[in-house]
Amino acid sequence: LTFWSPNINIFRDPRWGRGQETYGEDPYLTARMAVAFVEGMQGDDPHYLKTVSTPKHFAVHSGPEVLRHRFDVPVSAHDFADTYTPAFRAAFVEAHADSVMCAYNSVRGAPACTSPLLYDSLRDNWKFAGYAVSDCGAISDIFDGHGYVVLPEQAAALAVKAGTDLTCGNEYRALSTAVRDRLISIDDINRAVERLFTARFRLGMFDSQENVPWSRLTLADNDTADHRKLALETARESIVLLKNDRGALPLKSSVKTIAVVGPTADSLDVLLGNYSGTPSRYTTILEGIRARFGAANVIAAREVPLTETDSIPIASHYFRSAGTGSPPGLKAEYFNIRDLSGPAAATRVDSQLNFSWDRQPPAPGVDSLNFSARWSGELMPPETGAYRIAISAAGGYRLFLDGQRVLDNWQRSHSATSATEVSLEGGRAYKIVLEYFSAGDRSHAKLSWSAAWMNRDAAVAAKRADAIVAVIGITPNLEGEETDVNAPGFFGGDRVDLDLPRPQRELLEQLAGSGKPLIVVLTGGSALAVNWAQEHAAAILDAWYPGEEGGTAVADVLAGDFNAAGRLPVTFYSGVSQLPPFTEYSMEGRTYRYFRGTPLYPFGFGLSYTNFSYTNARADRAEISAGDSLTVTADVQNTGSVAGDEVVEVYVSHPELVGAPIRSLAAFQRVHLDRGEKKTLSLTLRDRELSVVDEDGKRRVPEGPLEIWIGGGQPVPGQAQKAPPGALVKARITGETVLPN
Repeated sequence: LTFWSPNINIFRDPRWGRGQETYGEDPYLTARMAVAFVEGMQGDDPHYLKTVSTPKHFAVHSGPEVLRHRFDVPVSAHDFADTYTPAFRAAFVEAHADSVMCAYNSVRGAPACTSPLLYDSLRDNWKFAGYAVSDCGAISDIFDGHGYVVLPEQAAALAVKAGTDLTCGNEYRALSTAVRDRLISIDDINRAVERLFTARFRLGMFDSQENVPWSRLTLADNDTADHRKLALETARESIVLLKNDRGALPLKSSVKTIAVVGPTADSLDVLLGNYSGTPSRYTTILEGIRARFGAANVIAAREVPLTETDSIPIASHYFRSAGTGSPPGLKAEYFNIRDLSGPAAATRVDSQLNFSWDRQPPAPGVDSLNFSARWSGELMPPETGAYRIAISAAGGYRLFLDGQRVLDNWQRSHSATSATEVSLEGGRAYKIVLEYFSAGDRSHAKLSWSAAWMNRDAAVAAKRADAIVAVIGITPNLEGEETDVNAPGFFGGDRVDLDLPRPQRELLEQLAGSGKPLIVVLTGGSALAVNWAQEHAAAILDAWYPGEEGGTAVADVLAGDFNAAGRLPVTFYSGVSQLPPFTEYSMEGRTYRYFRGTPLYPFGFGLSYTNFSYTNARADRAEISAGDSLTVTADVQNTGSVAGDEVVEVYVSHPELVGAPIRSLAAFQRVHLDRGEKKTLSLTLRDRELSVVDEDGKRRVPEGPLEIWIGGGQPVPGQAQKAPPGALVKARITGETVLPN
């Protein structure tokens, strides 16, 4: 197996839709995560790889999504070596990743999959001997997007000669023409083939399976109880407590009834994010809260629009499959042909029309790629008024209400959304028929609606409850890889601003008016400018896209069964006004290392239900020679009333060096401390963590003073947040040395 992962691009701008796939904005943190990921994926056998790990997208790649097929990044030598490539270097030099994926964009005028700059770094400087694969369609971009050459055979020849051994696409069919036209030699092609077959040999594909230790793994070794336990541990430890006014969390025993409201409260999508499989079992945030606090004590109002143009999947209790007394839902007929002709291959009642089949058959006996479907029954709106009814689908569709065609897109589309506004009478049964045909391997279909009464339900639930948990944020359908989304605040997979969508902001203001404690749980893969919530909510948690056990993890933190200790891997800005233009790749004014303003929440920030102190901080030497390592030690104590984890962060500054980062993360360690417990922690900083990159792109350990901060975050406050505990240690470097890039 080969896995096109991890994505170790730097999340330089929170507007990038694929930033959710990365490990954040910091080169050091991303490098440490990359090494751990690659080593885990490839295994520790000296002869055979467990899998091939493919770090991506090499390199200098982070949006905008709509421009990526033709965009050139004139990156400076400093930013290239300082920010954009350290994680890749670590993945290949330290973890020995066996593959790499080149990016869509150009770098300094050359498409990434043909770039001498990139491949010289990779193969000459880092001694990478594995194979390179293009991103899907990136070879076509060489001639079709960037216009770097004119013909497909020219693009294929350039890419293979540069070092791109494999294409995700069919562009290398042109290599026979390229050989005939003497654009490439057989030796160039043989070199690529040798690298590809070497990977297959290292996977044990041509050896006796008795000799390959990884061949003993079976499907029974996947999706185990231990894996679900690890998923829960990971979700718990990633949750970040951003605000906790007057100890609003954990929820007190006096809170008997909880209103759980918001558009992402009961969503599978926000558990998983981009590029994920569908778990065999999962717990949404609403389900987790019900399980922990008792279903009878939870009032749910999740029918709230995500954005101004969004609508809610129509729930089963608003449908009747065959008239009075029939089961809720719609009668579904599935056909093994795209024109609804012939007998149905499967018939059943579908409770809701909200499907993403993703190469899976929609029902037993139905073709996974070539099918059509008809859903029929009755629609019963609960109130009279205007309804916005929408269909989002890959494929073709048409919708009928009482025999009238109200939506029609009976043509194959990759992904399309159509909507119409209709006036409906509450309590009346409307005959409804939806017809659909599949789009192939990416088929999906959703029938949804929105109406004014939906927000009123949330207000009613809030009045009946002792506390409100508002689960809000964004989803991987809004931020992601090159989509056709064009909702207010979002475009093409990226974000236009950092604010919550307007319906969600209005929801929070409405809920706060109830006077009940308002707990905000954020979902999403990037920073959100929740300025209003920071000022008015009692507490804020960021759950991110927490995985299959995410709902249980959030409930555990709300209840105090687990003490949150996650830290932000990105800066939360107060708005886009604090950011340079999205298309500007210079790091000046970007990320905590070069941003000089006051963020809403700084990189590395995160609260706890307890308190910690740092004392007796010291370095093992006051002066070191350039190239030496330095060890920083401190006594860390839990001074609060409950046990908890502390994430100890070490930052390095060169206060007299012009152009150096404000500070850079150089080490971190998570430690558990019982109430009153004290531990002495020592973290060693290597020469690379003590180095800087000059304007010519040379990495060096410079002579001069060092300031080293060891604490629970950066030594800076956010807006309305005090700086975390910690201590400053000073040292000095004598001499200077140059390190390999």
